[in-house]
Amino acid sequence: MLVVGPGAVGSFLGGTLAAAGHDVTLLGRRPVEDSDATRLVVEGPDGSRTVPVHRVRDPAAAAAPDLILLATRIFDVDAALVAAARWPGVPLMTAQNGIGAEEAARTARSSPLLAGSLTTAVEPVPGGVRRLRAGGMGIAVVPGEGAAAAGALAASLAESWASAGLPTRVYPSAAAMKWSKLLANIVGNATSAILDMSPGEVYEDRRTFHIERRQIHEAVAVMRALGLQPVTLPGAHVQALLWGLALPEVVGRPVVARAIAGARGGKSPSLRLRVTGGGSGPTESRWLNGAVARTGAEAGVAVPVNACLASLVDEVAADTGRAAWFAGRPDRLEEAVAAWRTAT
Repeated sequence: MLVVGPGAVGSFLGGTLAAAGHDVTLLGRRPVEDSDATRLVVEGPDGSRTVPVHRVRDPAAAAAPDLILLATRIFDVDAALVAAARWPGVPLMTAQNGIGAEEAARTARSSPLLAGSLTTAVEPVPGGVRRLRAGGMGIAVVPGEGAAAAGALAASLAESWASAGLPTRVYPSAAAMKWSKLLANIVGNATSAILDMSPGEVYEDRRTFHIERRQIHEAVAVMRALGLQPVTLPGAHVQALLWGLALPEVVGRPVVARAIAGARGGKSPSLRLRVTGGGSGPTESRWLNGAVARTGAEAGVAVPVNACLASLVDEVAADTGRAAWFAGRPDRLEEAVAAWRTAT
């Protein structure tokens, strides 16, 4: 198997398959400091193990794989697909958060395609990756050419990951799985980035809790317009989240806040890390809240909160002054969302 993008997610998924006996090659653009090119450390709550891998920086140095796993950030998927084009007929799996990677892969390839949704929080460590909480993996076949072959491969991968300690489930609908993962991804993410507050702090404030609840309700409405129902993923109890948000606020808010804190394993949301850490280029927001906004507009569903959050994340990521204006100020975010809803 070839992993394109051996960051934390790619290293964890590849390393877990290596632990199950697969031959794994990690293809990355940058050298990994203090790392043995033939080994990968996978740490977890139950201890640490070292698995054999091959690390390469040039696709030409990789042996022909039987599966390509794209584990880059979603905004790098197009470049990753260019690297994968060296093996046009090889089955490919996407493992990105957000909506859009599978559509890009289907447009670029005629090979069997799988979609993956990882719910385990992971982070890089010297020479490898650390698993912060249990979680699991979802797999689904992307409709189109090679679907039958992809179905057999999905079952085989699920068995391999499960045998190495990663609970994995195969889902009948890639779209339902990916949109359900999006529901989990947007919780406490954009608001945390805009305000530079932890998800716990976001949910302690009634104003931001109401924004959070509205963005989820909008996303569910878009799913229904698409004919999709939320599904529970291993380690991501999406339906329990929706149940918690439907409770009276005095009961539901602390329940959901505790669940979110546990699901993140103490790791700060990805968008907040991107905004506070600086850097250039796009954020994942356009494939998360932005995907809800675009799809809602196409389906005729009103999604003003998601549209506003997607826009504001990119604003604070690009403008430190704008970020400072919102930092720690839920009142200002509440005003911005209200103004956007009025304008639309």
